[in-house]
Amino acid sequence: MNKPMNQIPKHDRPREKLVAKGARALSDQELLAILLGKGTPQMDVMTLAAKIARVMDDKGLDVRVEDLTCFEGVGEAKATLILAAIEFARRRIKPEGVKITTPADILPLIRHFADRKQEHFLSITVNGANEVLNVRVVSIGLVDRTPVHPREVFADVVADRASGIIVAHNHPAGSLEPSPADEESTQQLKQAGEIMGIQLLDHIIFNRSGYFSFLESGKL
Repeated sequence: MNKPMNQIPKHDRPREKLVAKGARALSDQELLAILLGKGTPQMDVMTLAAKIARVMDDKGLDVRVEDLTCFEGVGEAKATLILAAIEFARRRIKPEGVKITTPADILPLIRHFADRKQEHFLSITVNGANEVLNVRVVSIGLVDRTPVHPREVFADVVADRASGIIVAHNHPAGSLEPSPADEESTQQLKQAGEIMGIQLLDHIIFNRSGYFSFLESGKL
C-alpha cells in the first residue's frame, strides 16, 4: 500500500533516493512522483503516480495530454512536463530510433518491468527495418501467469501498421524456464501472425538477472 510522503522514511523518498543512489535505482512510480511534485488533498503523490504509471503502461508512446489530465491534480502543466520528459529522453538516448538486431537489444526497453509483482505481458511492435514503434502492456496477470489472447496482442500491432512483433513477459517468481503455457501461447501467436502477415520475431521471458529467448533457444 502506498504511503503519504511524510510517512516514508526520508532516505526512501524518491528525491532523496535519486540523489543517493541515482535515477536507475528508482521505480517508474517513484520517477513519476518526482515529476508530479505533489499529490492532492484526496490522494498522495505516490498513489497518483501509481495510477498514472498504469495508464502509461497501457498507452506506451501513444500517451497524450488528455490521458493524464483526467486525473485530479494533474493539469496541463504537469501533463506536458511528463510528456516532455519522455520525449526528451527518447530523443537523447536514441534519436534515430531503437533498432533490434539481437534479443538482448530489447531488454533496456522492458527491464523496468522485472520488479513487478505480477506477470506483465508486453508487446513490442517493429517496422520493416526492425526499429521499435511502441512498447505496450497487453495484460497483467497473477504472480505466476498472465492470460493472453492473440486478438489482444495483435490489435495494437495492426494499429501501428507494424511488420513484426516481439512479445515478452516477466517472471516474478524468478525462473526463466518457459512453462508449457508459455510454449503453447507462443505457437498460437506465431500461427496468428502468419495468417495476418505479421511475423512473431521472438518471445522473451525475463527477470532481474537475465532472460530467455524463444528465438535463440530454437523454440520459435
